[in-house]
Amino acid sequence: MRVVLQRVSQASVTVEGRVTGQIGPGLLVLAGFSPDDDAKSLDWMARKLVQLRIFGDEEGKMNRSVQDIQGQVLVVSQFTLLADARKGNRPSYIGAAPPPVAIPLYQQFVQLLETLLGQPVPTGEFGADMQVSLLNDGPVTIVLDSPER
Repeated sequence: MRVVLQRVSQASVTVEGRVTGQIGPGLLVLAGFSPDDDAKSLDWMARKLVQLRIFGDEEGKMNRSVQDIQGQVLVVSQFTLLADARKGNRPSYIGAAPPPVAIPLYQQFVQLLETLLGQPVPTGEFGADMQVSLLNDGPVTIVLDSPER
């Protein structure tokens, strides 16, 4: 599993002109799943995301997590995070989980985040053509791979 997380002041995702999810201060999480991902990797990633100290404290130091600031999380599926572009000019996506595998992983991941945060986690729409809008705060952008990668 690979995620790109961005600390945001606000973010939204739109599909066919309708907003499917939006948040205020918190994290925009772009999530890609591999065929080898399992409950252990989902749990590790969800816990890492909600506990990662990347929000400023009263001194401006990154000492607070999204949980600490009671921020929100928006999750958008993005299989292209698993692209392999080492050869040629057309990326290969064979490292990404196919939809029958990725969809349940995506749903489980969102449910884990909702449980850990104690609030709904808005999302994009799996497999749709999505427009993601964000106001990156910092900017702070971090790439995380599950320990198995």
